[in-house]
Amino acid sequence: MMRPRTTLPASCTALVLTLALGATACGGGDPVAAGGGDKPLGGQTVSVAGVWSGTEQKNFQKVLDAFTEKTGAKTQFVSTGDNVSTVVGSKIEGGNAPDVVMVPQVGVVQQFAEAGWLKPLSAATAKSVDADYASVWKDYGSVDGTLYGLYFKAAHKSTVWYSPDALDQAGVQPPKTYDEMLRAGRTVSDSGLAAFSVAGQDGWTLTDWFENVYLSQAGPEKYDALAAHELKWTDQSVVDALTTLGDLFEDKQLLAGGQKGALNTDFPGSVEKVFGPEPEAGMVYEGDFVAGVAKDQFGRKIGEDADFFPFPPVGGGKAPVVSGGDAAVVLKDGENTKAGMALLEYLATPEAAAVWAEAGGFLSPNKGLDLSSYGDDVTRSTAKSLIEAGDSVRFDMSDQAPAAFGGTKGAGEWKILQDFLRDPSDPKATATRLENAAAKAYKG
Repeated sequence: MMRPRTTLPASCTALVLTLALGATACGGGDPVAAGGGDKPLGGQTVSVAGVWSGTEQKNFQKVLDAFTEKTGAKTQFVSTGDNVSTVVGSKIEGGNAPDVVMVPQVGVVQQFAEAGWLKPLSAATAKSVDADYASVWKDYGSVDGTLYGLYFKAAHKSTVWYSPDALDQAGVQPPKTYDEMLRAGRTVSDSGLAAFSVAGQDGWTLTDWFENVYLSQAGPEKYDALAAHELKWTDQSVVDALTTLGDLFEDKQLLAGGQKGALNTDFPGSVEKVFGPEPEAGMVYEGDFVAGVAKDQFGRKIGEDADFFPFPPVGGGKAPVVSGGDAAVVLKDGENTKAGMALLEYLATPEAAAVWAEAGGFLSPNKGLDLSSYGDDVTRSTAKSLIEAGDSVRFDMSDQAPAAFGGTKGAGEWKILQDFLRDPSDPKATATRLENAAAKAYKG
């Protein structure tokens, strides 16, 4: 890697990263505002790896381009696909480690830290996190009390999306409780459309269904204990949540195509069944990213042709707020870790979040981001809900688990919940299977 063209006095060395974000140098003025003068990271390149491709990658590139404009550092993004840990591990072994990795799972951040691959984040980044993030996001980015991960992009996974036309024709309003949601669904079904499109072919969507029901019904303390496998999956609270979920899964009136149809529907297909040219259902549960598919693939206008209501509270519980997210980490073996640290300091700012918020398909856990940065009222509403949830937000449970249990197609929790969708008649037996799989994975 080339060194920066500008050599700073020794007294300014500690300010390099701050300068990269536009602060005033020691007597040198603002290197960014100077417009055309050398910038602190000019000539350096930051390599970034992450799962994003397509539109997400293009929008993240806009953020990276803004960082380049501000600091002079160039960026290179490499899409890893879903298997981040394997790809990054092979790059480290091959002596070609990226500087920064965008990690979509808490469990993988922990895995990287325990392997000794990560650098603790800078004091400047930690200060931004303390000031502008609910403490839960710092917790999810920390391992043994050390902050390694900055959550730049979040997902709100407690949103139920619906066709306003479908609900209007059935004469129902967005429900306020889980029982009301099932009753509204049966009314929608009576009007000619199935109530729910369920993406049972993708096991991860079923884990999200379970997590929302469980968080609301069992509460955050048990959710945390189950996520850490300090509570066994045979606990009665798990059986109760499976029973609640089974009431939906076993009702062929509620599922588009019944159980067989759900098991043959992937996530994009589940959105199409509600918002596509030939609707088969009135509602689809999944995260805020449903809006992007409805808008980009099916031309729906968010807030008019497609809208959402919060996943409703179950029984006497509170409405759940389950989230996912992508954490930026800096690898020790990267060739340009100082510039990587500067990138994370930039990503921690509302300014960086605003770039992607304006582009769309993005939520930020950064409280400092002005909600007006989002391009439509629906996205502003989901972002506000995420921020206002504060420390009651709970990260996707399956993303906290070892991949063998919570993140492998055709195995573990994904497969067991698919089997439960196929036959939800024995929640207790399903809980036993989940515990057996979890015990094996967590020991491994």
